[in-house]
Amino acid sequence: MENISHNKKYKALMETGRRLFWKHGFRRVSVEEVCEEAKVSKMTFYKYFPNKFELAKAVFMEVVGKGVTDFKSIMAADLPVGEKMHRLILTKVEGTNEVSREFLADFYLGAEPELKEFVEKTTTEVWNELIKDYRKAQEEGMLRNDFKPELLLKIATKLVELLKDESLLAMYDTPQDLLLEFTNLLVYGVAPHSSHEK
Repeated sequence: MENISHNKKYKALMETGRRLFWKHGFRRVSVEEVCEEAKVSKMTFYKYFPNKFELAKAVFMEVVGKGVTDFKSIMAADLPVGEKMHRLILTKVEGTNEVSREFLADFYLGAEPELKEFVEKTTTEVWNELIKDYRKAQEEGMLRNDFKPELLLKIATKLVELLKDESLLAMYDTPQDLLLEFTNLLVYGVAPHSSHEK
């Protein structure tokens, strides 16, 4: 049986869906637009996805899956802690590249309730899995023992609320810049550190 992820048309739909959703959000993107830009017929689209919502879920899951794989690989690597943290930040940069306000509104802030619910559930499941990796890092002496990894899940949940604050978003050129500021703050605090360009 064919591995669907290696099918050229499926890959074109996924890549196009990701690019369009990240740029325009969920509501403004149509099945027709995805098909036209992916150079795939609507019949082929519906062969793989019953609707746009299922494409959005598949795209989100693929991005999350890659992020988790990258995270686990970095945490398992034989590298100094500082280098691991730097690589995790670069992974965050990659994962949030081209994220728009429309994407945040539709996927995270409730403009599309069914999609928001799916994203919240998936994000919580992923964080619960990553918390195990943080605990393992504590056991190995890589992170402080008095640090509670569950705090990261709580902070990430509150960050979504902060993304509704237009005055906060206005302080940054892009939503990605705000997400990176948050990541840097978690990793480095407010102390100076050697800068790494995007």
